[in-house]
Amino acid sequence: MNLLITGSLGHIGSYVVENIYKIKKIKKTFLVDNNESNRFYSLFNLKEKKNLKFYLKDVSKKNSLDEFKNINYVIHCASITDAESSFERKDEMFKNNIKCLKNIIKFCKKNKSKLIHISSTSVYGKQAEIVDETCENKFLKPQSPYAEIKLIEERILKKESKNLKYITFRFGTIAGISKGIRFHTAVNKFCFNAALNRKINIYKTALNQYRPYLSLEDAFRTFKFSIENDFFKNDIYNVLSGNYTVYQILQKIKRFKKNIKIKFVSSKIMNQLSYHVSNKKIKQAGLKFKSKLDRDIKDTLKLLNNKTFKKYLIEIYDL
Repeated sequence: MNLLITGSLGHIGSYVVENIYKIKKIKKTFLVDNNESNRFYSLFNLKEKKNLKFYLKDVSKKNSLDEFKNINYVIHCASITDAESSFERKDEMFKNNIKCLKNIIKFCKKNKSKLIHISSTSVYGKQAEIVDETCENKFLKPQSPYAEIKLIEERILKKESKNLKYITFRFGTIAGISKGIRFHTAVNKFCFNAALNRKINIYKTALNQYRPYLSLEDAFRTFKFSIENDFFKNDIYNVLSGNYTVYQILQKIKRFKKNIKIKFVSSKIMNQLSYHVSNKKIKQAGLKFKSKLDRDIKDTLKLLNNKTFKKYLIEIYDL
């Protein structure tokens, strides 16, 4: 079986690429990325190199995938992310991400490829004890342009259900390290600032709000489960390792970095409501989550405390 991964140099994509050899069903993997973020280093020292081939391509461009044939599965990670900055980049993000998805859909339909689509649990906006995939549309209230686009993507895919086999996974906020790691998501950003003894910015209203988080290990475990079990139900599934408040995350960081500094700030997305997200549906399908956020935090802080790396960061930020 052959696999195509878009956005293969990014935070999630690079982790999948580095571990793809664990999915025995996959014989060849084709990697696609436009390298806008200059992360070629994600390709260094990969296992099973003979079964990996990288292509520098922009998936938002028409016919960018025409040369690929006999692709059985597509994991679509190519998109502009970062919810907070999406307010300033709304038009650009909308144009790019929707174009990417439409081109992927066209490719999958033409080649009868099965699609793994990544959405986000940030599409929820209902204040309740717990929310799940049965949440009524009127309670789906994305609090950022990024989340709005994810909801639009889900609806586009639903319209294509008759001619396409796909699965949508609503991922919690990603935590954990990869070669293409980014530091704009909550846990990684908190760890980054803590490691450099910088103030951790916390939204004023967010300290005790619950949010869903997902370890990269569990994200990969989800892809593996989908491919190995041919799990493409043309449906939506929440995927998360656990629900935590910002306060709980800060306490976890304090276990490994005792003296951290906090600063309360305002943000355009700070008025999001508190909610727990249920992953019961995907668990009932057979997926088991095994990762711990504590380990992701420990590993991230250990990475950032590397003396050479830390010296480089201090020079950049004039600390």
